[in-house]
Formats: sequence, C-alpha cells, structure tokens
Amino acid sequence: MPRPARLHARRLPLLTLVAAVVLTACGDSTGDEQHHSTAGVVPGLERFYEQDVAWEPCDDYGADGAYLARQDVECGYVEVPLDYADPEGEPIRLAVSRLPASGERIGSLLVNPGGPGASGLSTALAADGTALGERFDVVGFDPRGVGASEPAVRCRTDAEFDDDRAQDDGDTSPEGIAATEKRNREYAQLCADRTGTDLLAHIGSREVVQDMDILRGVLGDDALTYLGYSYGTRLGTLYAEEFPGRVRAMVLDGAIDPEQDPVEEIVRQAEGFQKAFDEFAAYCTRYAGCPLGDDPAQAADRFRDLVDPLLEAPAPTTDPRGLSHRDAITGVQQGLYSPTLWGSLRGGLDSLARSDTGDTLLQLADLYEGRGEDGAYTNITDAFNAIRCVDDPPLTDRALAGELDTRFRAVAPFLDDGRGTGAAALDVCAFWPVPATGEPHAPDVRDLPPVLVVSTTGDPATPYAAGVELADRLGGVLLTFEGTQHTVALDGNDCVDSAVTSYLVDLAVPASDPHC
Repeated sequence: MPRPARLHARRLPLLTLVAAVVLTACGDSTGDEQHHSTAGVVPGLERFYEQDVAWEPCDDYGADGAYLARQDVECGYVEVPLDYADPEGEPIRLAVSRLPASGERIGSLLVNPGGPGASGLSTALAADGTALGERFDVVGFDPRGVGASEPAVRCRTDAEFDDDRAQDDGDTSPEGIAATEKRNREYAQLCADRTGTDLLAHIGSREVVQDMDILRGVLGDDALTYLGYSYGTRLGTLYAEEFPGRVRAMVLDGAIDPEQDPVEEIVRQAEGFQKAFDEFAAYCTRYAGCPLGDDPAQAADRFRDLVDPLLEAPAPTTDPRGLSHRDAITGVQQGLYSPTLWGSLRGGLDSLARSDTGDTLLQLADLYEGRGEDGAYTNITDAFNAIRCVDDPPLTDRALAGELDTRFRAVAPFLDDGRGTGAAALDVCAFWPVPATGEPHAPDVRDLPPVLVVSTTGDPATPYAAGVELADRLGGVLLTFEGTQHTVALDGNDCVDSAVTSYLVDLAVPASDPHC
C-alpha cells in the first residue's frame, strides 16, 4: 500500500520543516510577571492553566536549540495531562519556544509545524521581522511525543532507520507483501516496547487540541488566534469544534478535509504530486541537458528509466549507504514540495543520469526522514506514524488495500514502478498496538468567528479542493494562491501576507477571494 506523505509545511533557517499556529488576545507586554486565562476551564485542570513557564535559552531543546538561542528565542516546558480523563495522573511536558513581540503587543502567536510529527520550536521565527512579529509573541511548540517534548516517541535506533530505508517496500508479489508486513509488525512492536502503549494511546490530535488550550491559558490569552499549516489545519478544525467560544481568529493554510476518507486522501495526494511533477518537468525540460529529456510528455518514462535500476542495486554515494530506490522516490517527493527545491532536484536527477551517483537525492531523502549530517534522526518518522495511526481507523481490508495501490499508480504514473499486481501490503497502522481515537467526520462548529482558509492551486500534498471544502464547512473565507508549492502564508507573497496580517491583527477578513 502506498505510504501517505507527511504534510510538510515551509522552511525556516536550518531547513526546519514548519507551519504556524497563533494564540492571541489582548494582554500585557511580556515580562517577569506571567498572566493566565482560566475562564471556562474543566474542573480538575486548573493547575495546568495556572502554571508559569520558566523561560530560558533554547540551547538544550532539540536539534535546532543552539540556533534558536542565537536568535534570541527563549524556551521552556509546559506540563499537560497524559490522559485528560485522569488529570491527577502522571503529567507529560511540552517543549515551547517564544520570540517576544518587538512592538505594541496584542497577544501570543502559537506556531504548529504540521507533519504530523515535526518539531515546531523553530516556528517561533515564522514572523520574525514582519508586522505580525511586531504585534505578537510568536510561540512554537513540540506537540506531545514530538521533538524535545517529554517523553518522546521512539521506535527505531539510527542504525535501524538506515537499514529500513534500504529495504524494498514496493514488491507486491505474495512473498514481497509478506516481507513488508513482517517489517510493519516488527516496527509496531518496537514502538510499543520502546515508547510504551500509554503514550501511544494518548498522542492523537484529540489530545493535542486540549494541550493547545492549556497553552492558550498559560500564555494569558482569553481567545486563540491560530495559523495552522498543513496537518495543523486538522488541529485548527478540531480546536474550533472543541472550543468554538475561545477562537479569536484562525488561518488554515494547506487544508486537510476533515470529512475525507484516508484512502481518498492518499489518492488525492498522489494526484497532487503528479501535477507537481508535471510542473517540475515543464521547468526542467526548458534547460538543455535536462535529465528528463526535452519533451514534458515523456518525462515520467524518462524518470522511471533513471530510478527503476535502483531496484536491483543502489547508486553509489559519498555516504557509504548508497541511494536505494525507496530513498530516490522519497528524495524526489521532497523536492516537489516547493519550487525552491527544484534546482536541487534537477541536479540530483542529473547526477543520477550522468554519473550514476545519488548524493543529492539522498540528501533530499534525509531531509524528509529527519536525518542529520551526524547520522542521528529526529523522531519525526516515529511520531508521524504514532499520530496518524491513532487519528484515523486503520485500513485492514486487503481488497481495499489492493484497490488503493492500483488507483495510486493510475493517477500518479511517475510513481508507478510497473510492479502492480492488484494486491498490496497492509501498512503499519493495521498492526498498531493501540486503537484509533479519531475518524473522519463533518465538523460540527457553531458560533465560530470568520476563519481564513488559504489554498494553493498546485499544492502537491494538500490539494486545492480540500481548502475550498474546508472553508465551506467552517463558514469561512477562501484565499486562493495560484502556484505550485505546499503552503504559502508568511512565505513572502505580498498579496497573501497582507491579507493574513490584516486578518490576524485587525480581524479584517477579505470581502471576497483575493486570488493571489
């Protein structure tokens, strides 16, 4: 069965994968005295809303901590219940970052990284140097189980990750399916053994939105202003359902349709990546010597000619791992998230075509997988699996898995290696050690202030139509961006950024779709 793509958002310095969430309210300027908002808090949770954050330099907070400390970002921990049904039980800690407002402060701007599973601490820099950074304390956080939050989900060691990425997970013969499912079962068991089922059972989006409300209260905001990218739009929608009276403003960029069946979501993602590949091919073939040839219509076939030999043997790389077929596909998909990576993607394919070397594509795959130059992995992959496996019911119907694989190949021919059989392995969620706690559903939202939904026409990971549908479900206003990239708010487009800033600062929604 095809692996769902992580819904990465844009990048900040250090190529950190990011998105943005926003908390706001009328509040006092930041300082030593901390203020809290406990209005409407469920009895038994007051102590969590009333805690103070011990802000300190970020040096010891995850992979980007030292860099954040140099940028005057401060970090701390916020305690939340592991299980909201048992608030007196053992708490867990969320890592939080903050860049204080540089001007007249409105409130706090909380930033979520999307993913799911990506660290959000670097998103404290999401609005640095902008009008939003003047008016808001920009606050990032690592959701429960993610990044520097404690405890964190961990399933594989670094060496085990390297080994897994070298495996062929696309063999749809009976023997190949059995081998893939064996690895999936073993991985699920490793997660249970090394992380514990208590955390795995309480890591879903339903808990994260409750954590977000505690953050809102701890930061002293009476209402939430939220800018959620990608998977962060799911969090925003769920928060609006749970706490509609505590929403001040909400921007959702790169939307996930909350009603959409996960199978349909994968198919639509495949369509989106095919469109992005076609756009990339049109760009590439304008250059002499494009590794995909000079005819965009033949680009998918040329691409398969380049990568399919890797099924037999990896391409050599400076790194002793080599470039596996699986990593080549991952690297290409990473490169399709944004035109800013198209030059690297073209160079990577060119190296594969001219010298049979795979260094650039391996680096792109490492970026997706969260592997640093030192060979250490962040926990983005483990957290991604843990969250998605409890957020939606697992696919356990083998006939449906085979149908999905067939549909995936049909709508994304550049990803079809020609080995489809009408059957496919069940993915890791089918063997997950704890049950799902969420499911697709129509949002039940009442008395919600106007929300702004940003949707990009050529978004490869969250197709444009999902944004249109989400804006309609929430009674919101749609902002269309004509482009080929995944998310766009605060990415430097004046048309988009002016609308987003005006909305978040002044609560002024566009009278109609600006069509940026």
